[in-house]
Amino acid sequence: MKNAIGGLSDQIADTASDLGAAAQEQAKRGLKYAREYAGASAGSIAAGASSRARGAASAAQSQASSLADTLEDTVREHPLSAVAFALGLGFLIGAIRRR
Repeated sequence: MKNAIGGLSDQIADTASDLGAAAQEQAKRGLKYAREYAGASAGSIAAGASSRARGAASAAQSQASSLADTLEDTVREHPLSAVAFALGLGFLIGAIRRR
């Protein structure tokens, strides 16, 4: 009986060792695949983000240019109102900063 239990124990140990080696090999393959996939995904994600950032920057630049043109036209059409607005805004900012 002791010999049977000892033999069974050895078989279980060998099987566990084989399973551990197989699991380790599978984990190595999975890690290698994850690294390859993550590298490809990170590159495509970065390219997509860069493209979207360029688009957003272009849109912001266009909006700023349009706003500057509109503001310039308004100042040319109503110079006294523009000066009064600038003085009022300056006074307001000064009052807020003083507190």
